[in-house]
Amino acid sequence: MIRQIDFEDVNLVHDLYDLQKASYLIEAELIRFFDIPALKESFQEFKKCGEIFFGYFEEGNLAGAVSYELVGVELNICRMVVHPSHFRKGIAKNLLIYLEESFPDIVSITVSTGRDNLPAKTLYLKNGFQFVRDIEVVPGLFISCFEKRRSIL
Repeated sequence: MIRQIDFEDVNLVHDLYDLQKASYLIEAELIRFFDIPALKESFQEFKKCGEIFFGYFEEGNLAGAVSYELVGVELNICRMVVHPSHFRKGIAKNLLIYLEESFPDIVSITVSTGRDNLPAKTLYLKNGFQFVRDIEVVPGLFISCFEKRRSIL
């Protein structure tokens, strides 16, 4: 089941924060960079991020989440996290589909991930995103940017 995360539910937000840490630790290992902002973010900073989150629940437990920001007819995926014990179950794909179906008037969806995060890059490419470019965000660390454009009838 997928539903919006209520940031008034402190226990659930703690679960989301812990899930994020576990997920981004795997990405940090893949890209060999451990200063990912989400790994350094305090719980208080996380609570104030301003992003909207949808959570994927399996047997009542939070297994994955996606966050986004809307700017007009453009949606930016800020975070896509899945708990490592739930990798390869289609959770991230289901979250992408849910997000797209929730916003039928969106013209563009953007997302980025570490250049060396091959599982994430594969996910986005398999789900209709196009590679846009790599950007060096700090010396030696590159992120890959993707976009999915949709025509609205």
